[in-house]
Amino acid sequence: MDTKTDIAALAAGIGAGDRRALARAITLVESGRADHRTAALALLDVLGTQKQALRIGLSGTPGVGKSTFIESFGLMLTGMGKRVAVLAVDPSSARSGGSILGDKTRMDHLARDPRAFIRPSPSQTQLGGVARRTREAVALCEAAGYDIVLIETVGVGQSETVVAQMADLFVLLLAPAGGDELQGVKRGIMEMADLILVNKADGDLKAQAMRTCADYAGALRLLRKRAQDPDGFPKALTVSALETKGLEAAWAEMQTLAAWRRATGVWDTTRKEQAVYWFAEDVRQGLLQLLRDDPATAARMQAAEAEVRAGRLAPGAAAALVLEPLRTIG
Repeated sequence: MDTKTDIAALAAGIGAGDRRALARAITLVESGRADHRTAALALLDVLGTQKQALRIGLSGTPGVGKSTFIESFGLMLTGMGKRVAVLAVDPSSARSGGSILGDKTRMDHLARDPRAFIRPSPSQTQLGGVARRTREAVALCEAAGYDIVLIETVGVGQSETVVAQMADLFVLLLAPAGGDELQGVKRGIMEMADLILVNKADGDLKAQAMRTCADYAGALRLLRKRAQDPDGFPKALTVSALETKGLEAAWAEMQTLAAWRRATGVWDTTRKEQAVYWFAEDVRQGLLQLLRDDPATAARMQAAEAEVRAGRLAPGAAAALVLEPLRTIG
């Protein structure tokens, strides 16, 4: 993106719902090049924030069937006339940095639906279950006129709660427990979840899924009441993505919660708080990049790293030495 004309043309394509233009724009915001970053910010500024989709964050334990759920749920929504965007974040290899990015293959029926858009992205080194620029990809999907944006995280864990900072609703997908599964799910993500869906409630696992759902419903009642919830939320439900059972009930609960939050002002307040959170996060990331790019700081870090590696300096003390000159700034 080298000119204002390119940005205007790309913005026009996104506004018209062109999926190829949307894909190009997401590639642009994910790029690490400085000139691409400048162009991406200009594009986001042109598009604005007038359009709002329902943002649903989705996390779940490995093997729970997130892709099957998203495909079944997405097809149900497109069947209702909704336009659905799926932003699926794949884990990146800590060794090679690569990602499989196989979500389109796993959701082949949804990928062929003209009302759907699926975009897999690598998590790279970003913690929190989402890629660093996922939030901006969400904004692009909203500008393209999608009614619902599903944000699938890399998996379940304490750090997955970051997705709640870019979603209107946070759904936690779990499998029928093979034991005391409550011990395997961290309290942090339980406290963030608006809806817990116990998947695979079919066949031989149906009875176990019902018991697991009852266990989670009981656990949710023990959590402190949240200001952003009406009575009865958060709640646990059973679904079968394979047999497409319980999906309509889950969607009805999501709509109920979203409507209540809009009517009470929680929706707007939350989005403003999320914007402030990401402003601060971008400042932090920018400061870190400035430090990496500063030759003097880079030299101090290299020298301190050698001292730590040799065992002559503790990590905390080495960090203090590197940061000490920066305390005089301003």
